[in-house]
Amino acid sequence: MIVSLIRLTHVIYGLHAVSLVTGIIGAATVVGAFLTGWPSLIAVILNYAKRGEARGTWLESHFRWQIRTFWFGLLWVVLCGVFVVTTLGLGLLIAWLPLVFVGLWFIYRVARGWLRLVDHRPMYGQSWP
Repeated sequence: MIVSLIRLTHVIYGLHAVSLVTGIIGAATVVGAFLTGWPSLIAVILNYAKRGEARGTWLESHFRWQIRTFWFGLLWVVLCGVFVVTTLGLGLLIAWLPLVFVGLWFIYRVARGWLRLVDHRPMYGQSWP
């Protein structure tokens, strides 16, 4: 069971990475591709569908990491949108700056998580029995 969960966790990181690459080389932005691209949406659905199976294993921290990456990124995008709306569009001139940081944050989160998974290590620097 743990081997199939490890494989699934790799697939989920891979789906997120596909969304990031699509945003980097395509017409979409990194943030837009990550939050609305079908690979990331499928990844989040898989996270929720299988996180019960990961509970109590070192992979649980990866599932939590992946889910939080998606939702906190969405929160930052919504806050940038609220900023643009409340400044009657004038904030659009500077709203792109935090979105650049959100895009870099997505790249960091996927890379860091995937590297720890390759090393069979949980997230958050925890040691696992």
